[in-house]
Amino acid sequence: MRILVLHSDIGENPPPEEIDTITSSNAVAGALRNNGHTVSLAAFSPDPDRLQAILEAHKPDIVFNMVEGIDGLGALAPVAPRMLDEAGIIFTGIDAVGMAVTTDKPLTKRRMREAGIPTADWCEGPEWKGLKDDKTYIVKSTLEDASVGLDDGCVCLGKDVIARAELSAKRFGGKWFAEEFVDGREYNISMMDGLDGEPFVFPLAEMRFDGWPSDKPRIVGYDAKWVELDVNDLMVRDFTTEQKDPVLAAKIRKACIGTWKLFGFTGYVRVDFRVTPQGEPMVLEVNTNPCIAPDAGFAAAGEQIGLSYDKLVQRVVDNAFAAARREQAKAAAA
Repeated sequence: MRILVLHSDIGENPPPEEIDTITSSNAVAGALRNNGHTVSLAAFSPDPDRLQAILEAHKPDIVFNMVEGIDGLGALAPVAPRMLDEAGIIFTGIDAVGMAVTTDKPLTKRRMREAGIPTADWCEGPEWKGLKDDKTYIVKSTLEDASVGLDDGCVCLGKDVIARAELSAKRFGGKWFAEEFVDGREYNISMMDGLDGEPFVFPLAEMRFDGWPSDKPRIVGYDAKWVELDVNDLMVRDFTTEQKDPVLAAKIRKACIGTWKLFGFTGYVRVDFRVTPQGEPMVLEVNTNPCIAPDAGFAAAGEQIGLSYDKLVQRVVDNAFAAARREQAKAAAA
């Protein structure tokens, strides 16, 4: 099978998170070659003629979509699946609609709240309705991920939220919002669709801050993730919750499946949670096409069920073909 691994065009002097995209793309390409496929790599272009030329040159049976942004903007990542769909190409991962909706974090939270899926309280400018001066919040980018703009100062009291949001907008651009900071257990849950289209929840990964510096808020900010700290040495990924706390595990799994079905996902995602002191899991955000590098959480979750990295990458491809067949069957029956 001919597979094109399509990744972001990172340009010159890219930031660390964009370099990581290329590293992950090379790892995926290696796994696909190990599985016997003919693999090529190319940088995505939002120019229709240029993209068409890329597709004609490589003639892929399927595109493994690793595009995480355009011109450094993660908010533009949905352009890639939209253009691939318009070109009639089968591709891996989330479609443009699901990606676009969940890229907007407050919109995602509103949709989840309306559907009864638990999510932490939040507020947005310019009205900042519901903002409480004495409550602790984390100020986040509305549209960007990769921990952009998250540092020790992003966790602050409500009385400081507006100033922090204005500072972040001035420094990084875009819109910012405030989410109630849940200083509890953290979970990063990997999911993918099965060949039958039903969502599969991998073993639950708790991210324990066992070695975290005491003078830092318990968040994986930008510098901690990409610059200053070796997060893998400071945190422990624990897969024992389902054995030790089955009630909590059941709540997390229910929220994961509800989130998947709410947004009509196919492909693979990661759903991030924090757990309140009362033991209630709150969905913080949904990461579509999350990092699938060999040392990332998705691969670690796969190992828990006996999936080697090569097999995990192959399953992503198989699921994409299965999803395409289901869509074709629906169209034929309509």
